[in-house]
Amino acid sequence: MDADRSATPDNMAMRMGKSSCPTKGKSEAEDGSRRVITTVFLALLIDLLGFTLILPLLPSILEYYSKNDDGFYLSLQHGVDWFAAVFGVPLERKYNTVLFGGLIGSIFSILQFFSSPLTGAASDCLGRRPIMLLTVVGLIASYALWAISRSFGIFLLSRVLGGISKGNVSLSTAIIADLHSPKARSKGMAMIGVAFSLGFTVGPMIGAYLAMETGKGEVFYLQSALLALMFAVADFIFIFFLLPETLPKEKRVSSMKCGFQAGSDLLSPLALFQFSAVTRGKDSPSRENLQNLKVLGLVYFLYLFLFSGLEYTLSFLTHQRFQFSSMQQGKMFFFIGMTMAVIQGGYTRRIRPGCEIKAVKRAIMLLIPAFLLIGWAGNVTVLSAGLLLYSFAAAIVVPCLSTVVSGYGSASQKGTVMGILRSLGALARALGPILSAAVYWLAGAEVCFTVCAVLFLLPLVLLGYIKQQTKEE
Repeated sequence: MDADRSATPDNMAMRMGKSSCPTKGKSEAEDGSRRVITTVFLALLIDLLGFTLILPLLPSILEYYSKNDDGFYLSLQHGVDWFAAVFGVPLERKYNTVLFGGLIGSIFSILQFFSSPLTGAASDCLGRRPIMLLTVVGLIASYALWAISRSFGIFLLSRVLGGISKGNVSLSTAIIADLHSPKARSKGMAMIGVAFSLGFTVGPMIGAYLAMETGKGEVFYLQSALLALMFAVADFIFIFFLLPETLPKEKRVSSMKCGFQAGSDLLSPLALFQFSAVTRGKDSPSRENLQNLKVLGLVYFLYLFLFSGLEYTLSFLTHQRFQFSSMQQGKMFFFIGMTMAVIQGGYTRRIRPGCEIKAVKRAIMLLIPAFLLIGWAGNVTVLSAGLLLYSFAAAIVVPCLSTVVSGYGSASQKGTVMGILRSLGALARALGPILSAAVYWLAGAEVCFTVCAVLFLLPLVLLGYIKQQTKEE
């Protein structure tokens, strides 16, 4: 009887209400995560569209300043000429442009190396939103300088300011890392990858089109610079109104001093590889988790070091071996970008939580034959097969490694952790092209790409040392 009495409609409704509360809370959390991921994706895409407008214009911009006998440009040109003479680079305008562009790219990456961990640490103290908005203000100033620049010094200053302000990318990964669900973090990192692929595919096409539409008497890069400025302003407005704060005040570090306890921890390459900045304070990770972070950071660095080297020397190879024109090279990079976007949007974001390391291992194993096919390609068909494998693997490695790293550290350390990871990537992108170009011209394409393929065994072996993450954090 008592059992029968307890089964009244009112009691049943109460039980159903109680059991539905967790489901409702979970649904709200998923909706919140979905909103954050969508906002970060769109904000980053807008940012990258503006950032990549300049890429197809860079050769013409360098030629523009060389013809104007710009003193600062000519002084840097002497350094590029010295590098070309030492490593036997042919004296062709095409190669000179690639080398000079590589020099500017290395400067940009070095600035990101310094700014990313500092930006992340600041966001751990002040919150993600205000620091994100501050970096976009820096980008607005950078594009404004580019628009008014008529000397190479002002142009380079705009790139320097842009490099310092590019911490918004590491902040985007920190915002995704703030999400509680591993599944949401995995999807978010994949969508960041999609934003990169689309941005680096569509942005250069818009930039090239605007340069062709330039009117008489108008500086050919002005329209692209103004559009980049408009994108940055739109990005600021979008973030201001739609991006929620993902790091609550109670989870932030107690003061700015705590966030920057030791500047050397955030600026020293050795300290960054050791993730020293996250070992301070009561939220220091366990020994096992810290060791995993060190291994993951080294794998991330080695991968991007080798990857960026191929990315850079690919322009040399296709021009030298297959006589690709600038249009053909543009189509090649469009093919790479679209393949990566499709893989990231269709496969990478569906990789189950806990399976990321296995996916990275498989992707790196694909890169070995990819590099060999590209380096030894005797025709465009073999080159295309290598590029397809290369694109597929590249679409997986960085999003998956970022997802794994985002699971480490306390809530108040996510910005620092992701900033350090981004900084190691920037250091790799600064050094990889220089050393790869040296090997390419001293030993040849076959040796360069074969050595890179073999060296990919290093991150593959290192991933075997990753241990199960402890739950104490």
